[in-house]
Amino acid sequence: MGTLAARSGGPIGWGEGRGPAVLIVAAGVVAGLMVLTWVVSLLVHDASIVDIIWGAAFVVVTAAVAALADGVGARRVLLLVMVAVWGLRLSGYLARRNLGHGEDYRYQAMRKRYGERFGLISLVVVFGLQGVLVWVVSLPVQLAVSADRPAGLGPLAALGVLLWLVGLFFEAVGDAQLARFKADPANQGQVMDQGLWRLTRHPNYFGDFCVWWGIFLVAAETGPGRFGVIGPLVMSFLLLRVSGVAMLEKTIGKRRPGYAEYVARTSAFFPRPPKAVPAD
Repeated sequence: MGTLAARSGGPIGWGEGRGPAVLIVAAGVVAGLMVLTWVVSLLVHDASIVDIIWGAAFVVVTAAVAALADGVGARRVLLLVMVAVWGLRLSGYLARRNLGHGEDYRYQAMRKRYGERFGLISLVVVFGLQGVLVWVVSLPVQLAVSADRPAGLGPLAALGVLLWLVGLFFEAVGDAQLARFKADPANQGQVMDQGLWRLTRHPNYFGDFCVWWGIFLVAAETGPGRFGVIGPLVMSFLLLRVSGVAMLEKTIGKRRPGYAEYVARTSAFFPRPPKAVPAD
């Protein structure tokens, strides 16, 4: 009975022993990538390169676990494409925006606080933490590529791809609109409230939200993939409460005249038409 269940993919669709092995390999790949990035950060004296690696790290992990799977399944290829398009676009955008502009102010503040200990502390607090988050958020992909069944794609996967496309649109277009706005000297110190930024104060974060819930839906058609729901939940919490909306808006109101009025009329996260705010 046990042998038959293992040969048929097990009660939830895992190949024999493959699920735990995939999770361990993924953890090892993430750890190796983050340690390597940390070493580079010490050489270039810039811890903010971890932000550039963030998107690419998901691509590396997905490719690594997909390589462990038997054959070339449609779901594995689809998930790899979805993660690769999102991750490489994000890393490329951040590389173009950040490289050559010095270390991000957040890491500068940490460097000043910890002094000579910053190098070692950053391995845990910056690179180690980011590595753990990459591993947790990518759990739907890790679990789904290790599944034997169902082999074909169904309506849930179609819905996931549609949601992923919406997210990619908001993220990519929102980033491009903001870059053009900042490139115009006339907009210096002004609030970006045009295009997608008219519908939500954070179209790029909303895009990330949709992308990872879309990836989860594709993964959730497999038995193991459903247990990866913690991934999009953690990503949503980060975007809404930790390093996304909450962190950015702590100080931006002090740095941008008119931001309070923008907040009053514009949704913080989920897109909607702006509210009509009575003039004083």
